[in-house]
Amino acid sequence: MPITTADLAAAGVVGAGGAGFPTHVKLSGKADTVVINAAECEPLLHKDKEIILHYGESVVEGLARGMELTGASRGVVGIKRKYDRVIESLRPKLRAGMEIVPLDDAYPAGDEFVLVYKTLGRVIPPGGIPLAVGAVVMNVETAYNVARAGQMPVVEKFVSVAGAVRRPVSVRVPIGAPLSLCLQAAGGTDLADPAFVLGGVMMGTLAENLDGPVTKTTGGIIVLPRDHFIVRRKSWDWNKTMRTGRSACDQCSHCTELCPRYLLGHPIEPHKSMRSLGFSMNREADVPGSAFCSECNLCSYSSCPEGLDPRGVNHQNKMRLIAEKKRWENPPFDSDRPNRLMAFRQTPTKRLMRRVDLLGFDNHGPLREELLDAPEVTLLLKQHIGAPLTPTVRAGQAVRKGDVIAARPVTDGKPALGADLHASIDGVVRSVTEKSVVISK
Repeated sequence: MPITTADLAAAGVVGAGGAGFPTHVKLSGKADTVVINAAECEPLLHKDKEIILHYGESVVEGLARGMELTGASRGVVGIKRKYDRVIESLRPKLRAGMEIVPLDDAYPAGDEFVLVYKTLGRVIPPGGIPLAVGAVVMNVETAYNVARAGQMPVVEKFVSVAGAVRRPVSVRVPIGAPLSLCLQAAGGTDLADPAFVLGGVMMGTLAENLDGPVTKTTGGIIVLPRDHFIVRRKSWDWNKTMRTGRSACDQCSHCTELCPRYLLGHPIEPHKSMRSLGFSMNREADVPGSAFCSECNLCSYSSCPEGLDPRGVNHQNKMRLIAEKKRWENPPFDSDRPNRLMAFRQTPTKRLMRRVDLLGFDNHGPLREELLDAPEVTLLLKQHIGAPLTPTVRAGQAVRKGDVIAARPVTDGKPALGADLHASIDGVVRSVTEKSVVISK
């Protein structure tokens, strides 16, 4: 049955990773190609591959619906060629106009700028989006949710649990369930004082505990020892980044020469951002290219021979440029650079994992298909890019799984950017605040 972008908004579909951009807005554009991002390039994460293995028909249906809504005649699934079992399971399910493009096992193959170049041979211009080159990108779980939008709104999430756990696993869990429930499904950890990374080890955030809820964008929980390289690096503050950078950067430019966005021809040169540390941060000193940093952390965790933090400097410069409302209009880019350099300067995943000390962990995550049971859920009203949602329920109200509990605020007859939120379990609303709705069975 045909589906509309309004149906996607009503079903609460947003990007299942990253910042949670509302999918109905993305699919309202017109493109010639829809690309499914199945690269899953963050080390130790496996839930996207597991979704394809177990729910490949739904992923293909989501791709077909994306093509229909955008008017695209071509659908592409970008996935690492080493996942031959996943590829062979998906290939017979593809429909007319769809194809699989195998990718190198490199990081960050899943960056949508890199992905579009690797799958379509097109370079998204600096500051642009895939639509600028006629493409729309969805990740695997988003496509799955698009396929299900007419049957059930987004009330569940797939999450990889990995690192120092007893049984690395991918789980299916109600949105709003405590993150700790996912860890229990992995058998817990033997670490006395574990640290946690939410998301992937490269771009995820450090968390002191797992008291918070699963959201629509939660993709992974990585458990690590407190003294692990990743934990120590994510614990750096700006003062340490600035102090070490000023004292030790020798301008070797490895951070730039191996930067994925630089290799795409974008005007980002992290070594110049490092050089800017020698100047006052109140002036712009060769750093406008910082605005185009994807913050993949490759420069800080792998490329820099001194173990410095170019990504942190880029981020600080980027935030300053935003605060000062400075924008590089019509930035130059070398459209031939990817053809000259990209294939020869990729960072193999295994080399990266060795560099960041991850080879000692089991690198698999089979799907536990049964839905985890959550007696209580905390549903945040801001799980997406856009305005916080407005609750539509009150404390004491009985709700069923799939009921709308919060909607987009409306101004001058126009809904704000966002997507509706739904009860993820049957139960009773225990509390409603400006930040969340809590439901208990």
